[in-house]
Amino acid sequence: MNIGIVDSDLLDNGTRFPNLALMKISGYYKANGNNVKLIDDYDDIKKFDKVFLSKVFTKTKIPNNLPNNVTCGGSGLYWDKGPILPKEIEHHMPDYNLYDDYIVKNEYKFKNKQHFKEYKNYSIGFLTKGCIRGCKFCINENSNSVIQHSKLNQFINSSRKNIYLWDDNFLAYKECCGMLEELIKIGKPFNFRQGLDIRCLTKEKAELLNKSKYHGDYIFAFDNIKDKDIIVNKIKLWNSVKTNKKNTKLYIFCGFDYNDIYDENFWINDIIDVLERIYILMQYNCIPYIMRHDNYLNAPNPYRGVYIQLARWCNQPTFFKKQSLLEYVYKTDGIGREDKMYASKRYIEEFTNKHPEIANKYFNLKFSNFTK
Repeated sequence: MNIGIVDSDLLDNGTRFPNLALMKISGYYKANGNNVKLIDDYDDIKKFDKVFLSKVFTKTKIPNNLPNNVTCGGSGLYWDKGPILPKEIEHHMPDYNLYDDYIVKNEYKFKNKQHFKEYKNYSIGFLTKGCIRGCKFCINENSNSVIQHSKLNQFINSSRKNIYLWDDNFLAYKECCGMLEELIKIGKPFNFRQGLDIRCLTKEKAELLNKSKYHGDYIFAFDNIKDKDIIVNKIKLWNSVKTNKKNTKLYIFCGFDYNDIYDENFWINDIIDVLERIYILMQYNCIPYIMRHDNYLNAPNPYRGVYIQLARWCNQPTFFKKQSLLEYVYKTDGIGREDKMYASKRYIEEFTNKHPEIANKYFNLKFSNFTK
């Protein structure tokens, strides 16, 4: 058969990451003697005997009235209620060459030569799946446990330098230390796509992470200010074990109202919570990374504008480590773009006028003052 593969996210707005499910489907069908091709135009769909289409993001657009030869899947269509892959496909070696032609055709468009690094340099897979937290905003909201999903040999390609793990909550798995030991033994650099759940950190887990060949910054998560005490205790544990100079980052989730009210009181308090979490991380030599739920786009200004400035500031460690928020906005953000510089200042000034006590407490905080 001639099998067509459609990565709808790639065809719409593009995506930094390959679609792992589609790579597994491609690997399975190629191994069984079929011709498989990544489709780069929806008009070509009817040329194939069978087509597999997937989208990860809900905002990705796909055509209406797809022909009968198309099988659809992915969280962008079904969230957590979609059909699962058959076992023989789910645990098949991914086809890491699926995107080769696409990369060759499009690499010239990007000044950043590392744009397709996730497509070219990484073996990708899940060692575990599931989560214990039940967060309302997460695809794992209805999950209550973490189980082993696959073994490393099911997705490691010997020619690829790094390993990329997409586990939902790796540190919550009871046997994760054994998996870390196996990763250390293999010797390839690895990292996790999701922020690790620092609340599940133990001294043994911290020591294994510290001695591993970890690729890039260590990234944990600080989703809710209510977890302040346990987060601080676990950061202290981590700092007592960590011996290298890699950054420790924590995702700062924001812009999501668990009560689904989204009034002005929510936006004010959510921004206060973000600022307080940033302040806490500064004190323990950790870098925040602002993760905004799309709902922040519905915030009225100046709150929406403040979310944008906080993300620009924190998510560029070079600036965050040296400048306060005010220094960043007035000295850096918008350079060469006077219209955006004006907007940046305007949102910060409007917020300061409305909430001077909040601005006075947080806007001049500087990471370098805590790390001298």
